[in-house]
Amino acid sequence: MTVMLGVVIGAIIALLIMSAFFSGSETALTATSRASMHELERRGDRRATIVETLMQHRERLLGAILLGNNLVNILASAIATQLFLDLFGSVGVAYATIVMTMLVLVFSEVLPKTYAIINPDRVALAVAPLIRLFVALFAPVVMAIEFIVKQTLRIAGADITKARSILSPHEEIRGAIDLHHKEGTVVKKTRDMLGGILDLRELELSDVMVHRTKMHTIDASRPPAEIIDDVLRSGHSRVPVWKDNPDNIIGILHAKELLAALQQQKGKAESIDIEGLCSQPWFVPDTTSVADQLNAFLRRKAHFALVVDEYGEVMGLVTLEDVLEEIVGDISDEHDIVASGIRPEASGSYVVDGAVPIRDLNRSMDWELPDEEATTIAGLVIHEAQMIPDVGQAFTFHGFRFEVLRKRRNQLTALRITPLKPAEG
Repeated sequence: MTVMLGVVIGAIIALLIMSAFFSGSETALTATSRASMHELERRGDRRATIVETLMQHRERLLGAILLGNNLVNILASAIATQLFLDLFGSVGVAYATIVMTMLVLVFSEVLPKTYAIINPDRVALAVAPLIRLFVALFAPVVMAIEFIVKQTLRIAGADITKARSILSPHEEIRGAIDLHHKEGTVVKKTRDMLGGILDLRELELSDVMVHRTKMHTIDASRPPAEIIDDVLRSGHSRVPVWKDNPDNIIGILHAKELLAALQQQKGKAESIDIEGLCSQPWFVPDTTSVADQLNAFLRRKAHFALVVDEYGEVMGLVTLEDVLEEIVGDISDEHDIVASGIRPEASGSYVVDGAVPIRDLNRSMDWELPDEEATTIAGLVIHEAQMIPDVGQAFTFHGFRFEVLRKRRNQLTALRITPLKPAEG
């Protein structure tokens, strides 16, 4: 009798261990990162290949695991019930229910699933070979179950063949990056760089270009000596050159070509043909995506383009550096004038130049001001106010207070931005 009791208890324990195995496997294989498995597979990990194969047929995988889990749980409960009936009579059913519920819940569900959710990749790699064997062994039964489930769902009006993620792959990647940043595993600079790459396809040149009001251009009719001095003082390697009127851009003057010509003429500036040194300007539409423009820069081995609107009017210019700055942030060299346009105040407010792009402000301050309707912070205030405000006027929207500090004609040149507490917003 004692030996028989030991065998029965041993069988129940073995079935509970099997149940824990199936429960942990289910959690690990559904929670594991496909990206991690793909990378391990690329490095030659055979177990990762098995995991990838199993995850490609999730319905069959889950069906096999649930089948195994239910089989061992029901069998363990049946054996335990018979054991308690023999020991305590009819009241043994209640005892068996209480004991098996606690054992299954603690040791076969919560414990293995908790460990698996903490170490999903490690557990998935460990259990994959055995699970693959089980899936293959019970494939006919699982396929029959799949068929019944699909037909039942179809009758109920749910077609699982049309199930799709509500997010695009780009949005899923962005969500993963933001989640890792909140958890502290991705630093802000890395998040901004990865986010910048994802934004390239969504941004147009009008969002990143240097506006025509900030373009440094040169009048071709000026004396060559003045032009040389102007180019050297500008700090730019390439400068648009116009003739007759500022909208008539006839070419792009490269500082290197200009200095080479000056050396060739033995320093005689008046002998230099400025128009002859200019290269043909490259005009691109303002609706071109930043990603397409980057590819175009690479194809043409060019660094500089003029941006035009639908009427052919010059709206601004874009350089390869402007595109790269959308990814890595501001790039400054020894000739750049450092002026971020954002100045903190002791009160917690910020004085911001009106021409500062909203994207740059969000990236610098880790804010989330919308940039769909306007490119600059001044443009956002005008859009939200539905008017061109005067100096001293203040507005509250998107959780911030915006006060106009300076204005030049219809252009807002300086704003004070104060983040509001949740109660104030």
